[in-house]
Amino acid sequence: MVRYAKRMEQLTQSDIGDLLKLIAQPDIISFAGGLPAAELFPVEQLRQACDAVLDQIGQVACQYSSTEGFPALREKIAQRMKDKNNIETDADHILITSGSQQGLDFAGRVFLDKGDVVLMESPSYLGAINAFKGCEPTFLEVPTDDGGMNVEALEKILSTTENVKMIYVIPDFQNPTGRTWTLERRQKFMEVVNRYEIPVIEDNPYGELRFENDTLPALKSMDPKGLVVYLGTFSKILVPGYRLGWVCASDEILSMFNFIKQGADLQTPTVTQLEVNQFMEMFDLDEHVDVIRETYRHRRDVMMEAMETYFPKEVKFTHPDGGLFTWVELPDYINSRDMAVQCLEKKVAYVPGDSFFPNGGKYNCFRMNYSGMPDDKIVAGIQAIAEVIRANLK
Repeated sequence: MVRYAKRMEQLTQSDIGDLLKLIAQPDIISFAGGLPAAELFPVEQLRQACDAVLDQIGQVACQYSSTEGFPALREKIAQRMKDKNNIETDADHILITSGSQQGLDFAGRVFLDKGDVVLMESPSYLGAINAFKGCEPTFLEVPTDDGGMNVEALEKILSTTENVKMIYVIPDFQNPTGRTWTLERRQKFMEVVNRYEIPVIEDNPYGELRFENDTLPALKSMDPKGLVVYLGTFSKILVPGYRLGWVCASDEILSMFNFIKQGADLQTPTVTQLEVNQFMEMFDLDEHVDVIRETYRHRRDVMMEAMETYFPKEVKFTHPDGGLFTWVELPDYINSRDMAVQCLEKKVAYVPGDSFFPNGGKYNCFRMNYSGMPDDKIVAGIQAIAEVIRANLK
């Protein structure tokens, strides 16, 4: 009989895998995945960048390269982090990864042993929960409201809990809720973190997709002790198919991520790094981000208006300032996982909310994505969900 490692008992089929199967069905109106709008991918420009790379440095592009990543691309990322996030860094503090999901996997392997405690927002990103599960940690959920993580609750946990090894957060347009931390909450959070000296994983895939209000400083920009590990990605601002992300961290921490990267896959593919670097040299990435940001803002508005029009008054939902998601809360007695089956019968999909709580137990909420569907399908899908909700009201 085949005997597997005990850690495999912690892993179950991810809802993400099921979602990707769902959205592949052409007749489904899907609010489930966090997919960018495929019609906005700059395919022709990418083709030109690809041709330029293969024509000019094809042999280099097809060869192995360093674990850290292509130097020119790391320099561009460091400059972009300074321009967009006010983070003072350089290429030597950047590691290129195969998507930011790989950064999450590495974070768990760098910081967590079996039984160690990881703190997360409640709710939090299910991809991070699944990435950390393989390390067999104890998950503690920190209460979260519209302003972000409750810092008083965080400090109480830190003062009374042994073996807290890291904190995972998404301060900008959080997945799944769409919430953004206030400046005051960020400052107080970093005061607590610096006092207890706990590493923080700051996941920021959506930060450039702000629709309104001022950009807020990244936690990494308020990090004098080098405790914050910043994860970024090109998936939401260019294309996800390249699977290109990065880690920005202090010397000591980044060296640990480098060790894990060497054992995992040696390096992120050379050709994809060079093509994205070439795209940024030939074209204006900011111009492209402006286009997708405006499209997502419009689709956010369409979804908000439809939910305000058709959802019963008993339903609450967030109004995000950016990103890809809104979070819906139903009356306590409605199970969103059961209701999802009823919605699928009407050819509409969303993600049940219990997946986003590390320790489960909350079934009356769900996540909705507005970036991937056109206006008419957004309205039709919301109308269908509203019908199902009304059928479940007492």
